[in-house]
Formats: sequence, C-alpha cells, structure tokens
Amino acid sequence: MTTKKIGDVILDVRNISLRFGGVKALTDISFDVREHEIRSIIGPNGAGKSSMLNCINGVYTPSEGSITFRGKTFDHMNSRQVAEMGVARTFQNLALFKGMSVLDNIMSGRNLKIKSNLLMQALRVGPAVAEEIRHREVVERIIDFLEIQAWRKAPVGQLPYGLQKRVDLGRALAMEPQVLLLDEPMAGMNVEEKQDMCRFIL
Repeated sequence: MTTKKIGDVILDVRNISLRFGGVKALTDISFDVREHEIRSIIGPNGAGKSSMLNCINGVYTPSEGSITFRGKTFDHMNSRQVAEMGVARTFQNLALFKGMSVLDNIMSGRNLKIKSNLLMQALRVGPAVAEEIRHREVVERIIDFLEIQAWRKAPVGQLPYGLQKRVDLGRALAMEPQVLLLDEPMAGMNVEEKQDMCRFIL
C-alpha cells in the first residue's frame, strides 16, 4: 500500500467555542488538518465531538472562533456551502433513506454534482440521461470499492448495521470530498466490521 505525502493545511479550526444558553459544549478548541492526513477527535460521550463536526459542516454556528478552509475564513457557513466546497460527513446516528436501495442512497450523495434541471431529470430527456449514466458509473465504482455489490439493489433498512455504515460512507464518498468528516464511523460494529471500515478509510 502506498501512502500519500502529508500536504498543506486545508482545514484550520481556531478558538471555537459553542454555547447553548448557559451550557458550554465547546471551549476554545483549535486544530488543523493537512491534505492526506487522518485526524481523530477523542473523548467520552458528551465531550462535544459531534458538536465540533457540526460546527465545521455548518449545522451549528460557533459562539466564537473561526474556520478556515483552503485559505478562506468563515465565522459561519451553511451546510450546503460546506458541501459545495468539498466537505462531506457521515453521522453517528445513521441518516440513510431506509426504504431506498443501496445504489439510490449512494446516488443521493451525487446531488450537488448534478447539473441538469429537475424537469429534465424527471422526464429523462436530453443531457440529463447522459449525466445520470456518468453519475451512476461513479456510484458503481464506490459500491465495488466498499465491497457491497451483492446488496446494491437491497433496501438499506434491511441491511445489517455494519453494512449500513458502509453505505453511509459510500454516500459521503460520492460527493468526492476534499475533507471527510466521520462521526463515530465504527460505533456499534464487531471486530471484523471495524477492520473492514479501517481498510476502507485508509
């Protein structure tokens, strides 16, 4: 396995504090992430790990501090802006579409990449058809990479938890992110599932 050289800082979190009324969820947190680097935030339940990720991906507005992504500094970004800039996220509590297939769940991660308008997509006319084929090819490669080919048409709600976590990762990867935020990516998994997830993340 070849490892990529650690590059420049792409995400710089400075002096982030977050309060909900009188409750301090985060106090003066700073760190940075470099290209090709894997960083972990560790701590007990309730320590603020998910809250920190929610600040980075625009779900929460920090009370203080700033976030710099690829040289551009923000006090706050909304979730769509963050996604458009190339930050993808998985969730501690799975946020999948349980009645939809694996393929369609991962395809939903391509949403921001789709250029044809909704009417053209619905009618499947013109460039919308060719564009959908291109996006499906990307999704099929992700399904192959995550070794979930056998379940590609299965409703996600019928899959074991470990496979649902892979689908969640696949949906995030479908965004082709520059930064991937993984919130408790291995919680609730057995040893074999954790080993598989480590391999995919690496």
